[in-house]
Amino acid sequence: MAQSVTALRIGTRGSPLALAQARDVRARLAAAHGLDPDAIALEVIRTSGDIIQDRPLTEVGGKGLFTKEIDSALIDGVVDLAVHSAKDLPTVLPLELTIAGYLEREDVRDAFISRKAASLDALAPGAVVGTASLRRQAMVLRRRPDVTVALLRGNVETRLRKLDEGTVDATLLALAGLNRLGRSDAATALLDVETFPPAVGQGAIAITVRRDDETVRNLLAAIIHDATGHALAAERAFLALLDGSCRTPIAGHAVVQGANVRFHGMILRPDGSEVLETRREGNVADAAALGADAATELKGRTPDDFFGA
Repeated sequence: MAQSVTALRIGTRGSPLALAQARDVRARLAAAHGLDPDAIALEVIRTSGDIIQDRPLTEVGGKGLFTKEIDSALIDGVVDLAVHSAKDLPTVLPLELTIAGYLEREDVRDAFISRKAASLDALAPGAVVGTASLRRQAMVLRRRPDVTVALLRGNVETRLRKLDEGTVDATLLALAGLNRLGRSDAATALLDVETFPPAVGQGAIAITVRRDDETVRNLLAAIIHDATGHALAAERAFLALLDGSCRTPIAGHAVVQGANVRFHGMILRPDGSEVLETRREGNVADAAALGADAATELKGRTPDDFFGA
């Protein structure tokens, strides 16, 4: 088995956060199988989402832009597994691929970051909040309709630099990413998950493999976190039925305690003027069904023009 592990090649994006996540997977795999982490190769793959920085991803294809080149490398056998931020994964993967599982989830909260205000509520009217997320845009405008939301893309350090340069007055970033980069000190305040729920998959690291590669799936079994998998099953089922992409402001958060899963789902108009939410609770074996049922309810309550505002 050790020989199989040493032959592994992990596909990843090249940003500091992506590399930190890939190294985490590599370290856990090596520890589980008694190997030097450096014996497992990291293959950096540049994606369309990394290249396109001057406009919202909604204009050029949505979430798949962060995964399709990596998917192709995995399908073609260039790499043996791929590491992703779970929130970047499209709801439908190529037929040849599957999600092997997830590492234990990090903190799911969003961090508010500003040099001018101690919290979102303390921002001056007319302040500019930078984000590339429609979910964050809608939630910010729901709470603070008197501020302006502007496009802010790039990796964590790029966004923090633009904040320091005064390009925007505040921004929001996933606390999990800041933690993984050792930058939790950058957070000015943390947003409560009940009123500001995260993106589906936020805080979780997903590992994809070829569907027919039982060897790699068996090797990964030692580091997969089952409770995170149950939570993500509910969240991704919710997202899939709502046709979730970068074009729709959708939040979903599931918490697993023992054999129980609790789910909170929310959809918003892009301008934050209206919000619909729902909750479910049940056995983890029914996690996907609970998420799908929550989505079906919200679809039934949603006006045809809901996402066009």
